[in-house]
Amino acid sequence: MSINSGSDLKVTKVDFLKSENGRLHHTDGYSIKNLVVRRGQAFQLQLSFSRELRAADKLALRFGIGEKPMKIRGTLMSLNPRREPDLGGWQISIVKNSGTECLLSITSSPSAPVGKYILNVKTGTNIYKPENDAVYLLFNPWCEGDVVFLDDEAKRKEYVLNDTGCIYVGSSYSIYPRPWNFGQFEEFVLDACMYLLDRSELRLSHRRDPVVVSRIMSALVNANDDNGVLLGNWSGNYSNGTSPLDWIGSVAILQKYYKTKKPVPYGQCWVFAGVLTTVMRCLGIPSRCVSNFNSAHDTDENLRIDVYLNERGEKMNGMSLDSIWNFHVWNDVWMKRTDLPAGFDGWQAIDATPQEQSQGRFQCGPCPLKAVRDGDVYLPFDSKFVYAEVNADKVYWILRKVNGKDKYYRISTETRGVGENISTKAVGQNKREDITYEYKYPEGSEDERKAMEKACSFLRPSGMAPRGRFASAAASEMTSRPEVLRETVSKTGLQLEISNTEALYPGSPLELAITVKTSAPGSWTINLTGSCQLQSYTGKVEANLGYVKETVILEGNSEIQIPLKIPADMYMNTLGMVEDEVLIHVTAIAEVEGTDDKLTKETTMRFDYPPIVIQMPETARLNQEFTCAFIFKNRMNVPLVNCKLMVEGLGLFKMSTFDEGDIEPGRIIKSQVICTPTRLGEKKIVAKLTSLQIKGITAEKTITITP
Repeated sequence: MSINSGSDLKVTKVDFLKSENGRLHHTDGYSIKNLVVRRGQAFQLQLSFSRELRAADKLALRFGIGEKPMKIRGTLMSLNPRREPDLGGWQISIVKNSGTECLLSITSSPSAPVGKYILNVKTGTNIYKPENDAVYLLFNPWCEGDVVFLDDEAKRKEYVLNDTGCIYVGSSYSIYPRPWNFGQFEEFVLDACMYLLDRSELRLSHRRDPVVVSRIMSALVNANDDNGVLLGNWSGNYSNGTSPLDWIGSVAILQKYYKTKKPVPYGQCWVFAGVLTTVMRCLGIPSRCVSNFNSAHDTDENLRIDVYLNERGEKMNGMSLDSIWNFHVWNDVWMKRTDLPAGFDGWQAIDATPQEQSQGRFQCGPCPLKAVRDGDVYLPFDSKFVYAEVNADKVYWILRKVNGKDKYYRISTETRGVGENISTKAVGQNKREDITYEYKYPEGSEDERKAMEKACSFLRPSGMAPRGRFASAAASEMTSRPEVLRETVSKTGLQLEISNTEALYPGSPLELAITVKTSAPGSWTINLTGSCQLQSYTGKVEANLGYVKETVILEGNSEIQIPLKIPADMYMNTLGMVEDEVLIHVTAIAEVEGTDDKLTKETTMRFDYPPIVIQMPETARLNQEFTCAFIFKNRMNVPLVNCKLMVEGLGLFKMSTFDEGDIEPGRIIKSQVICTPTRLGEKKIVAKLTSLQIKGITAEKTITITP
């Protein structure tokens, strides 16, 4: 190289060609100044030099990740477009060289560690550091060489790019969607995810692997042992934080965490799952929220959940460490499992809700859905726990006084009640998709009981079951190894149904009914006990509201309806005292005299609420204002105290809260937001109303933004 002055090659500018690269890499949505690209896919950079680039010039692009990037550790890629050594699978080439401009194409390895790479350009002895020198590298579901490759454009759109959605909650008897803004492209969300990767202290080589990354993120989204994102709280008291029911998306949570670096109070399962979906989609791992109804929390790995009832048929709190939640929400993530035998690729369950420790910390998964379905519960990670959540059998015990002593009787066994209507949002549509069959074979089928037998063979024999505080009283019923239970066959064709005969508006009496049916010839005397309780979604009883005890006689194929009516003043007080949404829980027990026929039936219903109406145009233009109105009429016969309306529209307006005070019966409120669209395409507005008595009426509406 000639030494005369001015001939020293210097870089004067690096153009990251953000808009072209962003479009090709499906990263143009991220609200960040830096370049964001996906691994295993080419992106281009335009370099400007102090003079023309000559054949003899030395040029190297250096991408470094981590504290002290080093070539030997594979954390520094020094790419020379003239010699093309395969540097850990990265490639670089000159697309066009004219005058002082040079266009380069760079392709990272499809198994490169994800994270923030710092770029500098070396020419001879000169090193040029561009502005916004950090390039964010993400997983790439569009690239066949990436283990998160998902071969379906509609699914990639839903599970990676969709920044809004809904999470299904309620009970298997009444499932409803709770809108949720994932907001993975919003300001600071990507930085929060990168901060979490740094917090994880994963070796850089582990950052290539979505199995390790998704597992560590399931730990970091809860604050339990690592000061992660969200503090869980199921106490019913959220005075020094935000009630889990008040969130309408992940953005505020992740932004607050990134700003304060402290856990955000408070979350419950759907909040953990919503935030984990955001983190996974933000990093490029396809993800969906999964709601399991009648979800078992089996603490002792015997695949049995013991339910204790008193003589009124009321469920008793604290008798068993096992529990059944009305619903539980976790996540599925999509990836190949190169760490497992063949056949376990595809959806994997992960769970950020802190329930049980796994390898010494609160984390769960990834566990292949196929392992759960086939009973292969010896596979990592946490497959036994996930298997029990969707497949445990329920055993009902009744506590009766016999000669002044407490005695436990096993009334019935239910093998189908746990893990019902497993739900996720459908691809490209605002409707529920039932994915139960991905987790289990049809209940009662030969395949399903075979999977259960296989699963039981991997479980350790439990010395004592049921593992309640009062287990000794039931010791006569012990079994040494988890058994595969079968449904009992009824002599009388006994059936129970529970329903409501009127809408369940708070402030009105609850009009409930229990229907008893028999179908076998003969005269049957049936002792029926029915009870109504208020419970939180985790199955915790908040109040006993009333019960009914009757003896009925049925002939052959017939039925009778027994009413169970609860006056409003029996429950309104509890609604105002508990900060959680409570559900109406009805239990019925029927025993046929002179036979072994006993049956237990439980149903959980939610209260009905009047709707929020959202008024706005169907389409609007980019950067042009429009007005959005929220209207609510209190159709209930009680005033709603201390009402708050929260609204958010990603790409339209920042989250806003309106204090509406008390809304008397019959009163109509109307609030307005001026929206200025900053992004094209379909955008969604979400509204939520909370008050002392009701914990969350939600509504959503979509608008299309055109150029």
